[in-house]
Amino acid sequence: MFKILKYLKPYTFQTVMAMLFLVLNNATTLILPLMLSKIINNGVTEGKILYIISTGIQMLLISLFGIITSIIGSYFAAKASMGFGATLRREIFTQVERLSPGDIETIGIPSLITRSTNDVKHIQDMIVNGLRMIIAAPVLLIGGAILAVFMNPQLSTVILTALPIIGLIVFLVARKVIPMFDEMEKRTDRLNQVIREKISGIRVIRAFSRTEYEDEKFDEASGRLTFLALKINRIVALLIPIGVSILFAMVISLVWLSTMQVNRLDPVTQTLAIENTVGDLQAFILYLIAILVALVLAATMFIMVPYGTISANRILEVLNIEPTVKDSDEPIIPDENIKGELEFRNVTFGYPDAENPILNNISFKIEKGETVAIIGSTGSGKSTLINLIPRFFDVTGGEILVDGVNIKDIPLDVLNGKIGFVPQKAVLFSGTVADNLKFGKHDATVKQIERALDISQSTEFVNNLPNKVYEMISQGGNTLSGGQKQRLAIARALIKNAEFFIFDDSFSAVDLKTDAALRKSLHDNLSEATVILVAQRIGTIQNCDKIIVLEDGKIVGIGKHRELLETCSVYREIADSQYSVEEDGGEQVG
Repeated sequence: MFKILKYLKPYTFQTVMAMLFLVLNNATTLILPLMLSKIINNGVTEGKILYIISTGIQMLLISLFGIITSIIGSYFAAKASMGFGATLRREIFTQVERLSPGDIETIGIPSLITRSTNDVKHIQDMIVNGLRMIIAAPVLLIGGAILAVFMNPQLSTVILTALPIIGLIVFLVARKVIPMFDEMEKRTDRLNQVIREKISGIRVIRAFSRTEYEDEKFDEASGRLTFLALKINRIVALLIPIGVSILFAMVISLVWLSTMQVNRLDPVTQTLAIENTVGDLQAFILYLIAILVALVLAATMFIMVPYGTISANRILEVLNIEPTVKDSDEPIIPDENIKGELEFRNVTFGYPDAENPILNNISFKIEKGETVAIIGSTGSGKSTLINLIPRFFDVTGGEILVDGVNIKDIPLDVLNGKIGFVPQKAVLFSGTVADNLKFGKHDATVKQIERALDISQSTEFVNNLPNKVYEMISQGGNTLSGGQKQRLAIARALIKNAEFFIFDDSFSAVDLKTDAALRKSLHDNLSEATVILVAQRIGTIQNCDKIIVLEDGKIVGIGKHRELLETCSVYREIADSQYSVEEDGGEQVG
């Protein structure tokens, strides 16, 4: 908790001011019972109307002062809490941006969302409520106890008797409830995972008529979370009737002790003491209530702080992850005179939990301006191979050189600046078409946007949109077809004017006519850049400068189309299967 609260440091002024005003507010709470006692003892019993009025006005002014200090204190507490939450969310978001896909998978996307929202909110609530409770509990408890003992030591024995009873009850409730909070966060993660899967896969669910099955999964996850939350609330709710019962028992005890105390006084010689007992009893009951409120606040803190600590630990798990992909301590900037060269030297890669490596002893070299295709059967490692170039993952053996420098030694921002990457699944963000293209270059001009659209064969359909490049796109580009999304993703990469362009099966949703026009346009306009593309259709890569054939994570052939037909059996089998489909009048599945 102390580690996570360091993010509250920028809001030290607001925190101190909140504590100051809340101390003043609770001080007024302790003053009022004492003044009420004086009104009864000195005003009511003696019939002093002016004294009652003047003291009553003072109480009103003190109450008004208490209201003002409470509002100001709450304002500063809320400002500190909200600022802390904003800072913490920014830190989590920035940390996630630094993580590789493998690092993110160690926690899971649903859990990351929960930690960035629910867990941060738990700590925010703990701060804004905790500031009030941390001040109120000791001030009311210590101040109320001192004043109560000062007014009547004998009656204060009731409080001393009740304190250990209340403490024991709070301890038993906290010991029962605190372990449940960690389990509740895990069940929240599971519910978020089910919801996320259902929303993202809604089309598949409906296509296979699995709505009832998914509903059952949701009901199970939601039911388990609801059951645990209700169980926690039932246990915590017991504190209210128990607290009320103890309060009334203490009031009854106070009245009984007061009666016994009055009976022992001499009505002739101790009349004033008897009369003051009434006012003192009223004030003592109010102090008793204040002490009980302080104990309830303390009990709440006993539950709230461990709950916040669990959330803090979950957040720190994210913030403390050491990115597996990070900049070198001694970075090297590639020579400006060498551009567009890529070399794999005995590269091996395997995922941490995998028994066998995905790629084995991969070696090849690509010169500037070459267009290289990577082809192979499903699961051969094509996408994994190109994901190593922008360092989405780091190799487990060997090295990758860009412009003659190991990519681990090149600063990530420099490496990413050299690469225009188009992923297998086209990802678009909510915003206009122009906003999405400017992800590639934030200061892109209108001419640069138009050029990228022309090369990617997107100009026609973009111009047919009501607002053209300023047309709003929904999240994920759901208002566009698969081919349109792929072409905009290609345009976003092209606008970057990079040294390397990597296309991970980025033409699969494009029809054959557009595919041919797009590849010709890329060939004519990217002659100075190095192009690497993962492909499924041999017919579209025949004219590449080099074709790399993968099988089970190994290179089984490198060369041009005709060379591979003669020397590589795997390539020949792929070609034969596709040509036979075309001869039968079918369409090749990409």
